[in-house]
Amino acid sequence: MAQRPIELHYWPTPNGWKISIMLEELDVPYELKLVNIGAGDQFKPEFLAIAPNNRMPAIVDPDGPGGEPISVFESGAILQYLGRKFARFYPTDERARVACEEWLFWQVGGLGPMAGQAHHFRQYAPEKIPYGIDRYTNECNRLYGVMNRRLEGREYLAGDYSIADMASVGWIVPHANQGQNLDDFPHLKAWFERMNARPAVRRGLEVGKAERERLNLAQDKNAQGVLFNQRAR
Repeated sequence: MAQRPIELHYWPTPNGWKISIMLEELDVPYELKLVNIGAGDQFKPEFLAIAPNNRMPAIVDPDGPGGEPISVFESGAILQYLGRKFARFYPTDERARVACEEWLFWQVGGLGPMAGQAHHFRQYAPEKIPYGIDRYTNECNRLYGVMNRRLEGREYLAGDYSIADMASVGWIVPHANQGQNLDDFPHLKAWFERMNARPAVRRGLEVGKAERERLNLAQDKNAQGVLFNQRAR
């Protein structure tokens, strides 16, 4: 039986791009469900039912384990689920899988959060706090250096192209806003060019692009109020 479309609950950000890229690489049908994070869609009860952390992306696979639907939230968990389900881009050999998971969780726990904080203090903070800007710009720079060393003599982070690469590429797209110059990281720059040469990566990065451009987060104070300084509800 053919795979029914997977629901992708998504907004075009580095975390969302991870999953749009993976689905494009897999060439499986999916239905886009835009979650406008600037309008507060992530707090709607129907979204919280599948993503209790009120963060996108999330997916609903109608053909989940045992033929029953399953929802998955958290980008790393989604990539692992899809990799297992379709047996692609996620190694089955244990040593190769360990390497893939190391770099996947390096991104989830390091590159993403630190680059995100660099973005926040450099682009969105209502007052420019030098300590915050320096702290996160420098840590982002350190992580770029880690990635650059890893990619010396390698085409991809875990050997073969994998979900680890898909997880990281979107966070390099806005490198200039993070205060980084790719010319300082030649192996990372070469990897980034290889990634952008992949048609599925390019397609994944284009998903929802027009909607992203309509939400000018840097200028939209209402959207910033929705996104930043949230507390428990």
